[in-house]
Amino acid sequence: MRVIYWERHENGNVIFTGAPGGADLRRANLIGANLSDANLTGANLTNANLRGANLTNANLTNAYLDRAKLTYANLTGAKLRGANLTGANLTGANLRGAKLNDANLTNANLTNAYLDRANLTNAYLTNAYLDRAKLAYANLTGAKLRGANLSGAKLTYANLTDANLRGANLTNANLTNANLTNAYLTDANLSGANLTNATC
Repeated sequence: MRVIYWERHENGNVIFTGAPGGADLRRANLIGANLSDANLTGANLTNANLRGANLTNANLTNAYLDRAKLTYANLTGAKLRGANLTGANLTGANLRGAKLNDANLTNANLTNAYLDRANLTNAYLTNAYLDRAKLAYANLTGAKLRGANLSGAKLTYANLTDANLRGANLTNANLTNANLTNAYLTDANLSGANLTNATC
């Protein structure tokens, strides 16, 4: 039996403990939970259900969220540096301004997700689903997007410097004013994409 300890401090922060290196919340049912400003550094949330949860400004640095259900969750401003989100479902999630640098989002589903101004520097997004995702002003410098589906995605003013987009699907994507300097686009599908004022 897993024991989870948590407390909400006077400043409103939620801190979970109970496992070395972070809370053990594997397969936890946290649907609609209010975890705003929570400290979940290094927490194990593998296969957890966080659908519709409020994780605004939560600290999930180096957390394990592989195969977690985060559909329509609010992760505005969340810290997810180095987090493992392999195969996670983030459909319709709000990740505006989130810090996802060095995060692993391989095979993650980010369909219709809001990632405006998110920091995805050096993030792993291989074979991720980003169709119709909103990535305006997002920082994708050095991101690994090989085979990713970005069809219909909004990438206006996004920074894709040194990004690996080999074999990516960018059909009908909006790349107006995007920075594609030194981006790797071999075998990428750009049919119908809008590259007005994009820097290549």
